[in-house]
Amino acid sequence: MVLDRLTTRIENIWEYYHLPQSAKEEILRDRRYGLGEDHGIDKTVAESIRWICSAQDNSATKDGGVARHYSLINGWGSSYPETTGYIIPTMVSYAEMSDDAHLLKRAKKMLDWLLSIQFPEGGFQGGMVDSKPVVPVTFNTGQILLGLVSGASKFGQPYLKAMHNAAGWLVETQDNDGCWRKYPTPFADAGEKTYETHVSWGLFEAAKLSGEQKYAEAALKNINWALTKQLSNGWFADCCLLNPSQPLTHTIGYVLRGILEAYKMTKDEILLKAAILTAEGLLGAIKPSGYLPGRLDKHWKGKVSSVCLTGSVQIAHCWLILYHMNNEA
Repeated sequence: MVLDRLTTRIENIWEYYHLPQSAKEEILRDRRYGLGEDHGIDKTVAESIRWICSAQDNSATKDGGVARHYSLINGWGSSYPETTGYIIPTMVSYAEMSDDAHLLKRAKKMLDWLLSIQFPEGGFQGGMVDSKPVVPVTFNTGQILLGLVSGASKFGQPYLKAMHNAAGWLVETQDNDGCWRKYPTPFADAGEKTYETHVSWGLFEAAKLSGEQKYAEAALKNINWALTKQLSNGWFADCCLLNPSQPLTHTIGYVLRGILEAYKMTKDEILLKAAILTAEGLLGAIKPSGYLPGRLDKHWKGKVSSVCLTGSVQIAHCWLILYHMNNEA
């Protein structure tokens, strides 16, 4: 045990020594200012928005989109259409809440960039903007649709037209059973994806704004298809990018949010029960400290020691939505 700790310590020192200076400075800054200290909701949200602004300004492709990532070793990544799409509603909401017209301009810049890369038939590519191949992808289009709905609601045309084009393409490319199989992402393993209920959320939002029932009908068809993949304990099959036997909490969060949004749209108690079933399964996997393993098998057992931060946040959000629905503490 002592030897293991000593070996780990030596490995950590070795890794630190080989980091670029910028990474070393960040590590020291975290230690100096107490990473993990709770600075309160308002400051945390404000700083998160400020970081998104930095990600837009410093994107390697300098196009108005938001960078996919920042690396302490390689710097800023290229713009990522998918996440830029669902960042837009957050920017618009925060701009309205804080009465910050500058943030609205930023959201509009993101929207204009997305319109410039939309395929003529309405879809959007997967991956970063400079990733190859450049092909339309169902999932990414559904996420960008959330931003287009927000843009159309706030600014009107031309975002309304782009919204209809994207939503219409999703309806047209859906299989009869409700699954989307024709335009998968080239950046994940092949196969059906139940987490595309998150695409349905975009269609529900487009239906609410436009009154187009065909959007809601297609969304609900996908939700009902996904429910055929739900086990009796709430776990979903075919719900991962790479390993469906132990899906990421990220993709579990996607499937759960899609079902919750379907319930909010339809008030169908069957959908609420399905969402609660998954939410209860996830509750059983969380530790008293708040630790939720980043991958969970069909028995809701953790399969990795790591945490998927995105998945943890998504699932916490879904639990909060359910609490507001049924007051179940």
